[in-house]
This record gives sequence, structure tokens and C-alpha cells, in this order.
Amino acid sequence: MSGKDRLSIFPSRAAMTLMKGRLKGAQKGHSLLKKKADALMMRFRLILAKIIESKTSMGEVMKEASFSLAEAAYSAGDFSLGVLQNVDKAQTKVRSKKDNVAGVTLPMFECVADGTDTYELTGLSRGGQQVAHCKDMFGKAVTLLVELASLQTSFITLDDVIKITNRRVNAIEHVIIPRIERTIQYITTELDEREREEFYRLKKIQEKKKKTRIIEDAARARYIQQQIISEGMSTEPRNLLEETGADPDILF
Repeated sequence: MSGKDRLSIFPSRAAMTLMKGRLKGAQKGHSLLKKKADALMMRFRLILAKIIESKTSMGEVMKEASFSLAEAAYSAGDFSLGVLQNVDKAQTKVRSKKDNVAGVTLPMFECVADGTDTYELTGLSRGGQQVAHCKDMFGKAVTLLVELASLQTSFITLDDVIKITNRRVNAIEHVIIPRIERTIQYITTELDEREREEFYRLKKIQEKKKKTRIIEDAARARYIQQQIISEGMSTEPRNLLEETGADPDILF
């Protein structure tokens, strides 16, 4: 979290809601990136197994192709000059396409045949069977080389993407989420402290109002008593017999 984010996160309910939303988004992003990393790793291991299999097959195919070339040269002599003179364009071409794996674009290559086979009747001449076999073996070798190149390119691309994705997953898991959780904990602590301070303040205000009310009641009672005294009225009960004097004698 940058310094600007620290300044903008003021301990309040709105800040708490904002940080909880960020935490939820970070957790969801971490889950999605983790699933993406798992999918890429699964495809990565599958490609690695195919690369090992293709390299093993490549050794056998190249060995057979070299041996068939030696057989064709022994049976038909040096036929390389005739092949070079008759070739005007490539018969086998490489086509590029793309594959999408968890949002990652992987380049794929495949061999396609362009036009007819110029040497489809090669087997009718001297040593033609060996030459045709040599052509088929080298065709398989070219196809396998293109497949291996496609796998190697996808392997390198996936390796780079997996490293970047794992770094992002680790950053979210070990840096971003703990930082947001610490910020939420700080805001919660500040809000609790503020609530305790508010409760203490209200309690002190109530005590002060109570004392003020007691003082005001006492002052009002003293004022009333002073008013009664100033008007010459006694607070004790009066004796009416003393005020009217002795009663007259009654004659019968």
C-alpha cells in the first residue's frame, strides 16, 4: 500500500467497508490466479511429456532416415543433383495457428502438403524403392521436427507465463492480503477505541449533568426558603390561640 493509500484510509465505517471490499477482491483474484496457474501447470507437464516422447522418437526416426539415405545412395547412386534440378517449390509447408490455454495464447505449428508429389513414380527407376523409402523417412522426420518445434515454443511460452502468474499469486497471498488484513485490524482497533472514548465521554457528561441538577435543586430550595423568610412567614406551624387571645367567659 502506497503512502497516498495510507493517508486516504482514515479510521471510519466507510474506510472499513472500502478495505473489506478490497480484501474480498484480492481473495477472489488470488483464487482465480491460482486456478489459472494450476491449469497452466497441467498443460506444461503434458507438453513436457510430449517433448520427451518426441525427442526419443526423433532419435529413432533420424537414425532410420540416415540409414535409408545410405541404402538409396548405394542402390541408385548419387541422385541429389537430379532432385535439386527438379525441385521448383516446397511441397511441405509449415502453417502457424494459435491455441488458448487459460487466457494464454500458445503458438502451434503443423505441416501441410502444398501441391502434388513430384516424385510419386520414383519407384519405377533403378533403386527407386530405396529412394521412396528414404523420402518417406525424411518426411516423417520433418513432420516430427515441426511438432517438436511447436512443443518447444509452447513450453518456453508457458514457462514464462507460469513464472509471472506464480509471482502474482505469491504477491497477493503474502503481501497484499496480509497488508489489507492489518489495515482492517488497525481500523477496527481505532473504531473500538473511539467507541470506548465516546462511551466514557457520555458517562462523564451524565455525571456532570446530575451534579449540576443537584446544585440547581439545592439553590432553588435555598431561594424559596429565603423568599419565605423575607415575606415574614415562618416555616413552623402557627398557634391560632395565641394570635386571637383568651376566649371570653361564657355566662349561663
